[in-house]
Amino acid sequence: MGLESKDVLAVSEWLVDEALHESDIGDLLAGLCERLIRLGIPVDRSRLSWPTLHPLFEAESVRWRIEDGIEVGSFPHQDVDSEEWRRSPIKWLIDNDVSSLRQRLEEDLAPDGFPLLQELKEQGYTDFVAYYLSTFPRHSRFRWRNENFGIYVTFASRRPGGFDAADLDTLQHLLRPLGLACKSAIYPRLMINVTDAYLGPTVAREVLGGRIMLGAGTRTRALVWYSDLRNSTFFSETLDESDYLNLLNAYFECVGRPAVDAGGEILTFIGDAVLVIFPIDAEDEEAAGRTARAAIGAAAAARAAAEQLNARRSGAREPAIRFGIALHIGDVRFGNIGLAQRLTFSVVGSTVNEVTRIEQMTKVLPATILASDAVASLTPEEWHSVGPHLLRGMAQPMELFGLRSDT
Repeated sequence: MGLESKDVLAVSEWLVDEALHESDIGDLLAGLCERLIRLGIPVDRSRLSWPTLHPLFEAESVRWRIEDGIEVGSFPHQDVDSEEWRRSPIKWLIDNDVSSLRQRLEEDLAPDGFPLLQELKEQGYTDFVAYYLSTFPRHSRFRWRNENFGIYVTFASRRPGGFDAADLDTLQHLLRPLGLACKSAIYPRLMINVTDAYLGPTVAREVLGGRIMLGAGTRTRALVWYSDLRNSTFFSETLDESDYLNLLNAYFECVGRPAVDAGGEILTFIGDAVLVIFPIDAEDEEAAGRTARAAIGAAAAARAAAEQLNARRSGAREPAIRFGIALHIGDVRFGNIGLAQRLTFSVVGSTVNEVTRIEQMTKVLPATILASDAVASLTPEEWHSVGPHLLRGMAQPMELFGLRSDT
């Protein structure tokens, strides 16, 4: 089989087409392996790995095996210190600044070699080849602390004798179009990872969907959650930066995790405050009640998480974390505000202003969690009135409600 055969060129052209279509990277790898097999190349296993931009994961991967297809995986940041990583073929490629590695598995393997290759040998594989594809130049914004921000692809075979010279020539011939197709598939994943982490999934969909003009947005009904840390000025002045940052993150974990788990979306961290939105489907008559119950459960879970955390902090002679939570329902404007050159996607409106004022009353009333009548009327069994109060900036008093379980 020659390198210029029409069949090899057809695979190369297919990879370019996949790059233009931004195909799913799992489908891309499966499609490539199936085409390689039709060319007579004995691929039984293949894996693509690439560094990613994600707060939890260092890298992502897709693995294809002839017996069970595609499997998607990810590698947490802490795995870069694991023994498995340090003794991996990919790490060897990085450390030795080389672009390929080939190991015949029918031969005796060095006892201090790669554990993966010994595992593959035991599974009946006879040959293994790995390639590094440099896909992001040194000036790319996607190169951060990883100087080898590229794509790693491996192929393994069970055929006696493994890959022959023509097989390896064909794989080498296809590396550049494969790198192009992979890069095209990875770029959207990078953008989604970053925008989901910094904007939240709902806002990320709006922004990546093209709603990026100043003033663009929609009016929606929502339950708005606002929480604020107590004594933050004291903490910032008395704790060193590292301890203060750890305290803030512990507080955000207490209040943010339950809200997200309950279906809310964190729109922003405002200093030491958290603004969360629970959109309500206006066409579903029962949506408001479900949303209120979910938010109430999340608020109670946040309070319980803080109690557990403070028990540990007390044992370590660390200051307790206290906060207030306010819940309110109303119409909000959800969209872009700011300058044409610097935008943020958030919610504005009287409902947002009012919920921040309600939260301030947790500082003077014997309640950690307060709600407006718009929330309490949906689940009256959960609340008791703490009376009408004139909130800052409002002309008329508003009746507020505390959770019965908070007394």
